[in-house]
Amino acid sequence: MSSTSPVYTTAEIRALESLALSGPNPPALMEKAGLAAAEIARDQLLTGNKQRVLILAGPGNNGGDAFVVARHLHRWGKQVTLVFTGEVERLSPDARQAWEQWRATGEITHPTLPAGEQWEAVIDGLFGIGLSDARPLAESYQQLIQQVNQLDLPVLALDIPSGLLSDSGCALTAVIKATLTVTFIALKPGLLTLDGGDYCGEIIVRDLGLNTTALQAPQHWLLNRASINARLPAPRLANSHKGTYGQLGIVGGASGMVGAALLAGRAALKLGAGRVYLGLLAREQAPAVDLVQPELMLRPPTDFFATDLLNALVIGPGLGQEIAACLCLEQALQSHLPLVLDADALNLIAVHSELSERLKARSTATILTPHPAEAARLLATTTADVQHNRLSAAQTLTQQFSCTIVLKGAGSICALPNGTCYFNTSGNPGLSSAGTGDVLSGFLGALLAQGLSAENALLVAVYLHGAAADALLEQQHGPIGMTASDIIPAARSLLNRWVGEKNSKG
Repeated sequence: MSSTSPVYTTAEIRALESLALSGPNPPALMEKAGLAAAEIARDQLLTGNKQRVLILAGPGNNGGDAFVVARHLHRWGKQVTLVFTGEVERLSPDARQAWEQWRATGEITHPTLPAGEQWEAVIDGLFGIGLSDARPLAESYQQLIQQVNQLDLPVLALDIPSGLLSDSGCALTAVIKATLTVTFIALKPGLLTLDGGDYCGEIIVRDLGLNTTALQAPQHWLLNRASINARLPAPRLANSHKGTYGQLGIVGGASGMVGAALLAGRAALKLGAGRVYLGLLAREQAPAVDLVQPELMLRPPTDFFATDLLNALVIGPGLGQEIAACLCLEQALQSHLPLVLDADALNLIAVHSELSERLKARSTATILTPHPAEAARLLATTTADVQHNRLSAAQTLTQQFSCTIVLKGAGSICALPNGTCYFNTSGNPGLSSAGTGDVLSGFLGALLAQGLSAENALLVAVYLHGAAADALLEQQHGPIGMTASDIIPAARSLLNRWVGEKNSKG
């Protein structure tokens, strides 16, 4: 998928279809979609001597796509078993035509899975993007989906695996587990966030010949390696010094949580900040020096606000919620420094309205890094509501606070104040361990201190953070036992390589 891959919601996809079909020569979208999917099935699933395919056609237009797939595969000599779960009389005109063309082949259509047959691949055309929270799966469909998953065969899903919600990535009571998903016209949010990664397999986009960005300007985009290249820090000059690359302050590390601030500080140093100062709130537990990273400078947090010492500030890793934490956060919000707010800084803002108002009044760049529970507190809702509406939650947060946001989780969503959102493609379950959020905050602070805009710092840091975990996944043959400390050197190596590659290409 390219650096310019747009992402559209269900309503936006419907609008694109309407615009395309209202022209003087409307395209045959269902025919194009079915042919594209049939070619993928033939070339990637039904290879060699594999001939027998089970195709599931649902009651709507996704079923119409499946009829077209079945017709083409039959024409190419494949042995097709078609299960149609809908009613012919209720099909749309296009789907009805596709049904009639399939029936003209003379092949049998089944209402349920026929017993005693064996297949080598499955094509899922039950629902596509037609499901919503208001349209739960009937028990018969739940049973059918469970039967298909138990076949343990490679599955090609049409548009999106049936049972997965297109706008949220929320899995319903049963979801087709696909090997491949061919999505039509453009990417959808549900493929990229929450449960999408567990069900979609490899995602292939077929635009069906539509110039989507010309028809409707997208608000949402894919965040991948190519899309951050122009946003990377500039190569370093020979005539430079530590002051050239910014001075970052990190406030946090209350009693029992000093490690969070140390992780953020170490991450910031390894990502290129010229100087990193740690303001630890712990008293008895605060070390005089970090023996692992002695380059970190430990100072009282109050020093950060008394002078023009810093170029950027991170507050929150291990901050706690005591009075001293509130006072430091209040001073940070009143400062004119580019600011990263993480962890307990977000929780304090959710609890104290005066801090929330100070955040809203800021005119300097501010980045918020909530996980779903923190986002729920900020929005005065539940974690479940945030997870079921991740895109909406991220957009609401950035509008409410006029800040740049990353809503962390599977398929992190980066939301900008101008309404644009990016869906991150990097990362894996290895990031599900303590301290990885602190490392991300350190990355963000380092890039802000080096002069990157809030937008560029956010997109580079979020993608790099996940890409470092992906590199470790490959090296360690799996995500188990990956730690936040592991992420830091892996990210440093990648960033140096990427900046070098960008420089070598001019």
